[in-house]
Amino acid sequence: MGHKFTNDYSFLSRKEILDSLYEALDEENTAYGLDKHSMNAKKLIKKTFSLGEKDEVFFLVGGTQANMTVISFLLKPFEGVIASSSAHINVHETQAVEGSGHKIILVDSKNGKINARSVEKAVLVNNNEHCSKPKLVYISNPTEYGTIYKKDELKELRDVCDKYGLYLYIDGARLSTALTSKINDVEISYFSEIADAFYIGGTKNELLFGEAVVLKEGLSDYFRYQIKHKGAMLAKGFVLGIQFERLFKDDLFFEIGRHENKMAELIYEKLDKSLFTMPLETNQLFIKVKSKYKDELIEKFELELWEDLGNIVVLRIVTSFKTDESDIKELVEYINSIIK
Repeated sequence: MGHKFTNDYSFLSRKEILDSLYEALDEENTAYGLDKHSMNAKKLIKKTFSLGEKDEVFFLVGGTQANMTVISFLLKPFEGVIASSSAHINVHETQAVEGSGHKIILVDSKNGKINARSVEKAVLVNNNEHCSKPKLVYISNPTEYGTIYKKDELKELRDVCDKYGLYLYIDGARLSTALTSKINDVEISYFSEIADAFYIGGTKNELLFGEAVVLKEGLSDYFRYQIKHKGAMLAKGFVLGIQFERLFKDDLFFEIGRHENKMAELIYEKLDKSLFTMPLETNQLFIKVKSKYKDELIEKFELELWEDLGNIVVLRIVTSFKTDESDIKELVEYINSIIK
């Protein structure tokens, strides 16, 4: 079996991360995320993202867990979440947010992105006590389609959130690829300033597992109670701390994102542009091929079937930290051969 392009979390981890864990093999650490590694990792993240002294960082195990825990913490029982129909919390999290009692209010999107107009419309439509009251806007950066939000788009979303008293929450499962995208125009400090809460992905950024949740000043009181209440507090929290501590040393977080983006660009350069259904902005590519080629592409490279349109299917290609030019050469030559 050759290299798989299913996702960016099929390998165990980066060697640097595993080495850091091995170095701590004989350490005795404080439990529940109160250890020295977690404290230092928080400092490194605060510095990297230009966070304020009273902004807080918490480590959780996975993305679904992080989204559900944060959203259910920020909202009253009758409040809801505005999101795209393609949002991860809507299509890939088994109703975890709605299972916690909060309706997802779906709005129109383009290439996975929502805008200020659709948010305002959702607020004005759901405007009385017979509706779930909109209180939080959920976006992911990158989106499920690998597209990223530009600075003016984030500014417009922030403005509409301020106008109607909404939180802006950003899912950053693949944030390293967004911030290192060639078309990104959002400074890290501005990204941190624009959101009320966000998380920094580790699972999809080559850690064994883990996400770093950031809550801005005034929003984090008693959040550790929420983590425990939702069954999300890891006793051996130092395992998360050690990983994030290493991830934010020596530019590793951004190095991984740049590599994944570069590998995706190489694939894009070598394939006919008419195959692509989405603009390439990060490490996810979407190609349309005749249905008769679906099975062999999925079997050989484990591409994900994204959409079945009858005679045509859309397949997703994802690059990872392990993807190299020889992997790309094999994939590209195979796709070009069946297309011809």
